[in-house]
Amino acid sequence: MNTFRHAETVINVDNVFKSFKQVKAVKGVSLQIHRGEFVALLGPNGAGKTTLVEMIEGIQKPDQGTILIKNRRWKGHEEDIHKIIGLSLQETRFMDKLTVVETLTLFASFYLLPMSRIEEIIELSGLQEKRKSYVVNLSGGQRQRLALGIALLNKPEILLLDEPTTGLDPTARRDIWNILNQLKAEQATSLILTTHYMEEAENLCDYIILIDRGEIIREGPLEKLLDDRKGNKTIDFSLEGDLSAVHFNPPENSFQVIWDPQNARGTLTMHNIEKELPDFLNYLKRNNLRLQNLECRRTTLNDLFLSLTGRQLNA
Repeated sequence: MNTFRHAETVINVDNVFKSFKQVKAVKGVSLQIHRGEFVALLGPNGAGKTTLVEMIEGIQKPDQGTILIKNRRWKGHEEDIHKIIGLSLQETRFMDKLTVVETLTLFASFYLLPMSRIEEIIELSGLQEKRKSYVVNLSGGQRQRLALGIALLNKPEILLLDEPTTGLDPTARRDIWNILNQLKAEQATSLILTTHYMEEAENLCDYIILIDRGEIIREGPLEKLLDDRKGNKTIDFSLEGDLSAVHFNPPENSFQVIWDPQNARGTLTMHNIEKELPDFLNYLKRNNLRLQNLECRRTTLNDLFLSLTGRQLNA
């Protein structure tokens, strides 16, 4: 159960549309974010995640629909909203010839923050040994930690992160996760995180919103999303031999298969594995199909997305 859903609503998006020429980037999206809640907007590249977040940030204006930040519209309340929001984008450009501490001091001056807050951010972001290093000499992961630290300087009530770990190696990605998990433990900040990394959403977020082609296709806590799908068992398999006539989903079949003919591999989604797996094996036997490999594993968000769209999350 997601207890955050009973807390104060800090972001309310109601029936929002946004188009760019002939491209309908966001199509009738509605969502709510609650105080202290970490929410992932999970979807492949081009799903509309960034456009949606840019509208929430006030960078883009919706063609239709309303967005309220703590019951305020952006227009006429820009100064008040900016004070409670922290932003970190996919790529943040800094002045290369400033050091880490000089960069943080510059941004802290916008909020009239003391040096003690800068020191807190340096420690939180793990940049103690890089405090006197020029930004130009930081690695990609260190630059992203600096960007996240800047977003947290003013202790924002709402934090918006757009693909913050894209292009980072696994170690750098987990460094960002560790910072966010520390923040999550304090339950003082609400987070919207856009990502196409399934593990990132699972590791960090209380509530998952699957978005594809500008629309929300499923949402809920992780456990509920995976339990609510038609099949709660996932089996990967491969076949060998002549597969030209393979057709897995006639109406009489009790099982559902997503088949990849190019790689001769398939995925089964099963609700009753005791009944459906024997049916599947009998189907193979009747059709003279030879099983090469079969593996049962836990169901993932990628499986759910694949079952809903026929495509992978990282497609």
